[in-house]
Amino acid sequence: MSEKTSKAHAAPAGSDTPVTETDVLIVGTGPSGGACALALATHGVRCMVINKYGWTARTPRAHITNQRTLEVLRDLGIADQALKLAVPNDYMGENTYCTSLAGKELGRLRAWGTQPHRLSDYATASPETICDLPQNLLEPILTGEAAHRGASVRFNTEYLSFTQDADGVTVRLRDRLTGAVYSVRAKYLVGADGANSRVVDDAGLPLEGRMGVSGSMNIVFDADLSKYVAHRPSVLYWVIQPGSSVGGLGIGVVRMVRPWTRWLAIWGYDIETGPPELTDAMATDIVHKLIGDDSIDISIDSTSTWTVNDMYATRLSNGRVFCSGDAVHRHPPTNGLGSNVSIQDAYNLAWKLALVLKGKADPSLLDTYDAERAPVAAQTVKRANKSLGSFPPILQALGLLDTQDPDQMKRNMDALEEPTAEAAARRTALRDAIDASDYVYNCHGVEMNQRYASTAVIADGSHDPGFARDAELYQQSSSRPGARLPHGWVARDGRRVSLLHLCGGGRFTLLTGTGGDAWVEAAKAATQKHGVPIDVHVIGPGQRIEDPHGDFARVREISETGALLVRPDVYVAWRANAVSDSAAADLTAAMGHILGHEQAATGTQKADTQNTTGPAAPRPAAEPSREAATA
Repeated sequence: MSEKTSKAHAAPAGSDTPVTETDVLIVGTGPSGGACALALATHGVRCMVINKYGWTARTPRAHITNQRTLEVLRDLGIADQALKLAVPNDYMGENTYCTSLAGKELGRLRAWGTQPHRLSDYATASPETICDLPQNLLEPILTGEAAHRGASVRFNTEYLSFTQDADGVTVRLRDRLTGAVYSVRAKYLVGADGANSRVVDDAGLPLEGRMGVSGSMNIVFDADLSKYVAHRPSVLYWVIQPGSSVGGLGIGVVRMVRPWTRWLAIWGYDIETGPPELTDAMATDIVHKLIGDDSIDISIDSTSTWTVNDMYATRLSNGRVFCSGDAVHRHPPTNGLGSNVSIQDAYNLAWKLALVLKGKADPSLLDTYDAERAPVAAQTVKRANKSLGSFPPILQALGLLDTQDPDQMKRNMDALEEPTAEAAARRTALRDAIDASDYVYNCHGVEMNQRYASTAVIADGSHDPGFARDAELYQQSSSRPGARLPHGWVARDGRRVSLLHLCGGGRFTLLTGTGGDAWVEAAKAATQKHGVPIDVHVIGPGQRIEDPHGDFARVREISETGALLVRPDVYVAWRANAVSDSAAADLTAAMGHILGHEQAATGTQKADTQNTTGPAAPRPAAEPSREAATA
């Protein structure tokens, strides 16, 4: 792994005697930290996860849970728990633009894959469906199940600093209940401590972009709004009210948390003047304006302020320190990508840490985390911020950008209803602008089309066909190495099961078809050589797993006797078009490459991190080859 240094204020080595040891210390119990702890504990890795607060997130925060994340939660064994608390896709789709919930409706856009012409796209992409699961309900599942499976969980525990050397990381912590400062010795440190990450700062990870682009406030409240929303069920209701904020233009959001009684209102503030001192009375007034009916009984649960950010890390690791989640991709909530990408970061990293810690893989395998997930971090931030550009055309069509006078803005909006040629043209422009905001909610390709390029992926020399449709808006499956295994329905013992469900579980899997039986022995040879089990599934007539719909035949993109080697995170690592006399040797060599044994044997792995106690000129890190991620 690359040699880098910690910040100058990191504790000097030997200043504290560690009170305990662990293999992996995770800072943060958010979606990424909780998922990392859960995955590591599931893999039998000794880990500790800390949170500076007394419990997990209190407020809803992130909420959109996409298909890929449900696949991850399914593999980690908690999807059913999550779905019991989630609002189903049927309640999410009627994304509404209005002057208030009780006021004029300006238009709707079917969102989150609920459009009739897109339903098949989502159904063929995954066995899972998008749902709405607020972060404060998901985090306890992640952390609680991690603890149940053996992870050590410590609340009221604050990260202070770290020192790393060739053998591990010494992390200084503070018990916020007693004030005691102590150290924990870990082999690896994972910083999942959010958008103001101290671990990222201490690790010296390079960041691009800027923080604090604009300001927003959240107001969580309880109110029965059924009469205004139940007939148009949605996650988001965009409220456009001229004259309600600085500059004469007001845009707010009423977000469903629980249908139709718990809500989160989002309203902007002037970043130049700083966040306001929000009282319950002020919050109630804002909410009543967004609803458009001040007779509604409202109970304010909480208020908070936050900033819209546009920043990502270009490198996610420094020696034995890895960062994930909002710590390395900081962006607005548009597209609903945040918690999804965060959980997927952890899923990518955990199996690699597990294999290295168990001595089954060379530490160079861990370098692939940065190579694979840094492009995803960059694209996530760019897509979420680009989506903010979908709103000005709507405002222009409403006539709100042609004047600074709030009264004139309102007259322009009212004029939309007039039977004139000018009003007709503006109605068409408004409809087109709302339709163009599709990318904000239906970014199926951004969610599902990640393509990895690293030493944990072995290119097969096949032609990359690219994407037949917009790679951000539409998902496109591929069995080429570096792509997520395509979903398809097969039958195991006569019962329908997804190809995805044949894989994962922390194990490598080999999929082949009729005539590919030689791969069974090849997998045994590779397992014997490397000590890493490979599950083999022969799919075809007369086998335990059959292909009654022909889905496997359609998505495998290789001959029946070929093989797909699938990683524990259900990404294709290697494929052979057909079986051959060298099948055992080829598979064994492929596993050796993926596990880093080939690099170790040739001496090409990166040097161990040396003892670092302060800033020093870092050695230049080789930039890995990266395909453009579409995540």
